[in-house]
Amino acid sequence: MKICVYGAASNLIDELYIKEVEKLGACLVRRGHELVFGAGAHGLMGAAVRGVMAAGGKSYGVIPRFFLEERIEEVYQDCTELFVTDSMASRKSKMEDLADAFLIVPGGIGTFEEFFQVLTLKQLGRHTKPIAVYNINGYYTEMMAMMENAMEEKFLQEECRKLYAYASDPDDLLAYLENDLQLQRDVHELKKG
Repeated sequence: MKICVYGAASNLIDELYIKEVEKLGACLVRRGHELVFGAGAHGLMGAAVRGVMAAGGKSYGVIPRFFLEERIEEVYQDCTELFVTDSMASRKSKMEDLADAFLIVPGGIGTFEEFFQVLTLKQLGRHTKPIAVYNINGYYTEMMAMMENAMEEKFLQEECRKLYAYASDPDDLLAYLENDLQLQRDVHELKKG
């Protein structure tokens, strides 16, 4: 299975996160999976691909052309395959198309946006791919509390809870990605409008 990992590009983060995501990358390979990622060489994108490649796995990086031209972030050059897209929108689309599942590790604005995009598309029945959130060091605890509050306040249907998994153990998350039934759900159970 090709698992798309969304995560931070910054190297300014605590080393704890980098070590955990490097281990996650190696774990993906041990379980027979390949990596789809944003092609960054630093932060948690870099950690994931280093873990995958050190374990002998395959990686598919996707980067928009302007990142290269404007040197926005360093690209990991040793991907199994590197795709260069014309825009951020086409980058996200390519990553979504390549992936069989999505795994969100800690990140910032871009990672949040990627998570909510694939979650929204799943809610609207545009895909049935499993989505998992890796809560390293409690990073996503407050975001998950926000999701629960949205359900309590009726801004989000409770059925939406079934659209993703959330855990701090990588093996639990990978088991979920491997075994999610990926059933097509009725969009009307997930969205009222």
